Amino acid sequence: MEVTYYVVVPFDRDPEGDLKPGEAQELPTAGAAAMALEHVGALAFARAGDPSIGEFRDAALLVRFGEVDLDALRV
Repeated sequence: MEVTYYVVVPFDRDPEGDLKPGEAQELPTAGAAAMALEHVGALAFARAGDPSIGEFRDAALLVRFGEVDLDALRV
């Protein structure tokens, strides 16, 4: 059974002024990304797939607010 997860990642500046991602949070809908108003930036993405078999498509960026460093999210 395919499901879609909606995730938002907030960004803030640390005491040295560097832009850092916060903890990713799963949200019930794509529209719940309004939490960006509390941070210097945020991005929301969706990822769909079948958790029972562990297969997911690549994440799709839904929206990007303010200051965001996509390179900080790469592992």
